[in-house]
Amino acid sequence: MFLTIAGIINAFGVTIFLSPVKLYDSGISGTAMLLSQITPEAFGLSLFLVVLNIPLFLYGLKKQGAPFTIYAIYTVLIYSVSAWLIIDVLPVDVSFASPLAGSDLLLCALFGGLISGLGSGLAIRFGGAMDGIEVMAVIFAKRMGMSVGTFVMAYNILLYIACGIVIKSWILPLYSIVTYMAALKMVDAIVEGFDRAKSVYIVTTQPDAVCEILSKTFEQGITIIGAQGYYSGAECKVVWVVLNRFQISKMRDLVHDVDPKAYITIYDVADVFKLDTAAS
Repeated sequence: MFLTIAGIINAFGVTIFLSPVKLYDSGISGTAMLLSQITPEAFGLSLFLVVLNIPLFLYGLKKQGAPFTIYAIYTVLIYSVSAWLIIDVLPVDVSFASPLAGSDLLLCALFGGLISGLGSGLAIRFGGAMDGIEVMAVIFAKRMGMSVGTFVMAYNILLYIACGIVIKSWILPLYSIVTYMAALKMVDAIVEGFDRAKSVYIVTTQPDAVCEILSKTFEQGITIIGAQGYYSGAECKVVWVVLNRFQISKMRDLVHDVDPKAYITIYDVADVFKLDTAAS
């Protein structure tokens, strides 16, 4: 169900905001948009999405596994069919301007990126993918001595350069970078959560008092880790607790009231999973 929703959302963002004003999505989707603009009308966006994406997913079958490949191909098919319905079937005119944002390139870039990023994020969150370039990144990035993110970024840079050369203008490719950044932020938010938890490490010489006040205030599970100062050699404890961002300020005040010399470090946490001990 969520992969179906993801494909429809992505198609809506691309066909309603990006394609009408000839802005480009990232990855294979952006490549399909460019090819659909420079080939005969019979070769539309929907066709290129299928022709370019599915072989890449099948190529990565061994690396990614059958469930991921099936989910990804299904999502791309939903994306492709939805794009075809919006462009060719539904009574929506997307031939020269966005039905919602007109010809405003900035609005189209931002909302097109955010909406298509929402679709891509949902696809990743629920075990699929919207773009075959990510599969190629997983397979080839390490061989080329770069990270997956760097591989995808390099591909998109080359794509936007190619777009500028083909259409002989850099305005649309530059706005497309805005689309890419908006989509990237939305994907991160969906995959990792809008409100990330915070992992808090507290180095203190009064762990019992710190744990007591934190447990009483936030009613959270707390872990105590044994530690030793490198220079002083003194024994100390590290208190570890996961809180939400609204609790951080109060936590800091409570800890420093108990131990003014406590050393606190805070990290973002993408996901928190709690084991159901009763079920196990």
